[in-house]
Amino acid sequence: MPSENLLDHRDLQEPLILPTNEKSNGPEKLTIDDMLQKYCGEFGKWQLRHFILTSLAWALEAFHTMVMIFADRQPRRLCTGPGCQTHPEVCGLSPGSWEWVGGPGSSTVAEWGLVCANKYKVGLVQALFFFGCMIGAGIFGHLSDSSLGRKGSLTIICLSNGILGCLTALAPNYSIYTLLRFLSGLSSGGVGVCAFVLATEPIGPSKRGVAGMSTFYFFSTGIALLSGIAYIFQSWRSLYVASSIPSIIFITVVIPFISESPRWYLVRGKAKEAMEVMKHMAQVNGRTIPQDVELVVDDNIANKSKETEVAEMPAFTLTAIMLDKFGRKPLTIGTMWFSGVFCLLGSMMKSYGIWKILRMICGILGIFGMAGTYNLLFIYTVELFPTVVRNAALGCVTQASQMGAILAPFVVVMGTRFPFVVFTVCGIVGGLFGFYLPETLNRPLYDTMVGMEEGEAIWNNA
Repeated sequence: MPSENLLDHRDLQEPLILPTNEKSNGPEKLTIDDMLQKYCGEFGKWQLRHFILTSLAWALEAFHTMVMIFADRQPRRLCTGPGCQTHPEVCGLSPGSWEWVGGPGSSTVAEWGLVCANKYKVGLVQALFFFGCMIGAGIFGHLSDSSLGRKGSLTIICLSNGILGCLTALAPNYSIYTLLRFLSGLSSGGVGVCAFVLATEPIGPSKRGVAGMSTFYFFSTGIALLSGIAYIFQSWRSLYVASSIPSIIFITVVIPFISESPRWYLVRGKAKEAMEVMKHMAQVNGRTIPQDVELVVDDNIANKSKETEVAEMPAFTLTAIMLDKFGRKPLTIGTMWFSGVFCLLGSMMKSYGIWKILRMICGILGIFGMAGTYNLLFIYTVELFPTVVRNAALGCVTQASQMGAILAPFVVVMGTRFPFVVFTVCGIVGGLFGFYLPETLNRPLYDTMVGMEEGEAIWNNA
């Protein structure tokens, strides 16, 4: 009897522990945006370094795009015969009465006589370059979403630009020169698509907009540096070599320190590689990711295999899927891209030479406004589409913008006032299309189509 009371008393003092084979709490599952905000930091030292290194590719794009301004310029002429001063142009002057300042090797115009009846050939080279950019944007937009990846695509683009630029310097005639410029356009068209996405995807939602707008400072810096390079290298052939070598240097010196996008890793089913990038990011930023944290796509990996198959589809099939899945989004944003670049380049060309102060001020303000619109379109497009088709979508709308770049010079030559009417109407129409698209401010970058649909449903019902 006393023993029974003792046992009863002991049982009341000790808690009853039931055996279990499961943990009370499973691993914490987070999307990349959640992990950036909670553990890694939205824009720390790692993102700053990665952003700067990746955005250097924009300066290289400026080299390859704007080099034609210096290489295809018409140099000044030096009069050597009577009556030369009365002719502002070389057309109609007798042979031997003038010569090009800097010699025939100073530009393609001087070397191949692209003046008078052949003056149109200068514009033809420029149009074909932008036509190549239009095709290349679509090609590399699709490749960077597929197994090649953002970093792999950027590496191939820079290598191609470097090689083709050096080969252009060896062009024996105008026809080969035109062909090489077209091929350079194919690779140059993918620089912005790959560099912008690769630079901004590892950045948190609240910092992504500011960082995205800053990428274009690198393009402007590239133009300024190219002016200095052109001042040093007076020959157009040496200028092409000097502006192409930095692309080779970029591959060997910079690319090894650039990381592949963790978002691309994740949607490709490489969660381990994505987690390694995030852990290194947190370490450099002075933070730590707990051991029980797991990266997941925004649809809980329910459709991971399906989304991976989508990225592997041919470009035309992928475009059809985007039109079907996203409705009017691709066409609407594509129209805005076309009108933005069409108005920007047209206004820049038409404002050149305006002498009245009021028109000059209006022209400058218009150019600033359109340039800001162009920058915002990059950020907006990235936020409109999920990771699995983000670069492909950006490539498609960039193709629309290149069409605007091709058509703008033809409108400029139509008269004095008519071009301004066309650019104004086109800009207003493009702006109105923006009312048909959703707001993306402070919203996450979605990984999959299913995740985007679910996320937009939540935001719309909030």
